Amino acid sequence: MSKIIKTLLATFTLAILANFSYADDNYYDQALKKFDKKNYDEAKFLLERNIVFNPKDAKSYLYLAKIFKEKENKKEEEKNLNTTLLLDPSNEDATLRLMDIAVENSNYSEVKELSEKFIKICKSLCKENERILESLKDLEPKNDS
Repeated sequence: MSKIIKTLLATFTLAILANFSYADDNYYDQALKKFDKKNYDEAKFLLERNIVFNPKDAKSYLYLAKIFKEKENKKEEEKNLNTTLLLDPSNEDATLRLMDIAVENSNYSEVKELSEKFIKICKSLCKENERILESLKDLEPKNDS
C-alpha cells in the first residue's frame, strides 16, 4: 500500500513540475506574440511573470529592455540590458544596444570598452560594431594641440 502511495505522490509531483515548466515557456511565448503585435504592456506583464518562474532567463530581460526602449525609459532599458549581460555575457543584442546608449550619452570610453568585448562575441551583428565605431569617429572631440 505504501508503495502505491509513494508512486502516486511521485507522479503527482512530476506532473506539477512539468506544468510549471510548461507555464514558463508559455509566458515567454505569449509575451513574444504580444511584443510582435506592439502590445507592450501585456508583453511586459507576461515577461515579468516568466521572470518570477525563471529568474535567469536572459531573453526575458532583453525583451523587457526592448519594451523600455519603445517606451523611452532609458534607465529601465539600461538596467535590463545589464541584467541580460550578467546572465548571458555573450549576448550580442544587449551589448550592441548598450554601445548605442553609450554613444547617445557621449561616453566614448564605454563605447570602446564594449566594442572590444563585442568583437570577441559577435557572430551575426559584427557589421554593427563597425557602424558604431564609424559614428564615433565623427563625434569624438578633435585634439588640436
